[in-house]
Amino acid sequence: MSNGNLPILDGKYYDKWCKQMKVVFGYQDVWEIVKSSVDSLVENPLEVQKTARKESKKKYIKALFIIYQYVDAANFEIVGEVESSKVAWENLEKPYAEDGKVRLQTQKRQYELLQMKEKEEVGDFFTRVMTLVNQIKNCGESVTDQSVVEKILRSLLPKFDHVMVAIEKSKNLAYMSIQELQGSLEAHEQRMKEGIGEIT
Repeated sequence: MSNGNLPILDGKYYDKWCKQMKVVFGYQDVWEIVKSSVDSLVENPLEVQKTARKESKKKYIKALFIIYQYVDAANFEIVGEVESSKVAWENLEKPYAEDGKVRLQTQKRQYELLQMKEKEEVGDFFTRVMTLVNQIKNCGESVTDQSVVEKILRSLLPKFDHVMVAIEKSKNLAYMSIQELQGSLEAHEQRMKEGIGEIT
């Protein structure tokens, strides 16, 4: 099995690596094995049970092999001695779980402090906002579109104040999508650039 374009876990981007590995495990039909372990045989097993266990063990080894292929030397030290793909996966999760909590708190703080910069275009601002939102979501935190819309409106430059008031009066923010807000603000920004002026 070639590791193609998938990244090797090297201490960076664990969340992204983890998502990609889950897809690889799913494609190879071993994700259930990674989440669990091979059941022990009962006393006096039937031939069908022996065959099923043998197939499970093959998948079990395949899953462990996949994990070995997608980690660097330092992370291999964490999993190289274990004989269970489930234990290997859990051992890889542990060091990154604490990092994830710290990262989440940092990203949430950055999100709270985020403001549109002077001379920043609407599209660039939305890219910064959505990058942080996606990073927060990748840490397992939920972020609603409504909260993002409200955050963006609070974070705009003063030159957008009258647009913000018009949007808040004319639209129900609970149902406004992020894309709709971006479109409205970009249209206003374009009119300001052209010198047309007021939003309709």
